[in-house]
Amino acid sequence: MSSKVPTREEAYNLLTEYNKSDSLIKHALAVEGVMRYIARKLGEDEEKWGVIGLIHDLDYEKFPEQHCRKTEEILKENDWPEEYIRAVISHGWGICIDVEPKTKLEKTLYAIDELTGLVVTNALVRPSKSVLDMKAKSVKKKFKDKRFAAGVDRSVIEKGAKMLGVELTDLITDTIMGMREVADQIGLKGTVG
Repeated sequence: MSSKVPTREEAYNLLTEYNKSDSLIKHALAVEGVMRYIARKLGEDEEKWGVIGLIHDLDYEKFPEQHCRKTEEILKENDWPEEYIRAVISHGWGICIDVEPKTKLEKTLYAIDELTGLVVTNALVRPSKSVLDMKAKSVKKKFKDKRFAAGVDRSVIEKGAKMLGVELTDLITDTIMGMREVADQIGLKGTVG
């Protein structure tokens, strides 16, 4: 099988072909930003991590009942490498698919996917409406309040941090730092800067 490495442009075009929702596209950009930041920090392939982060919820808008399964199908049709496909669908482990995250990339995507949602919600209730002046401490405080961003599955975030062998505070900090890099694109620059 001669799969070629997908470019960021190809991933973005595919994402926007299947997703029209502004919030889903911003979520994809947030996850991409965090994946790129963490990849750089760990000396990993930033482009690969970013592309996988960007495309991870490809099927979510059109096929929510087949989440991850439909993405696998679409990416295979588009001749994506098996390694990329596996990484993308592993973020749904225990939720909608039984592909367990094994690599550092897969575990990172699994851990930060839900966490970006918590950070976004936290940013939106701040006076600045920004991630640029946010600290992990404020997210951790909201993390404990189960009514805040009730749709965010905190057990997935905790399980992901444990799989990575990192402290929750460090994972939150990395997530904030990655989202700061794309704050403008995801609408979380707010009144700061």
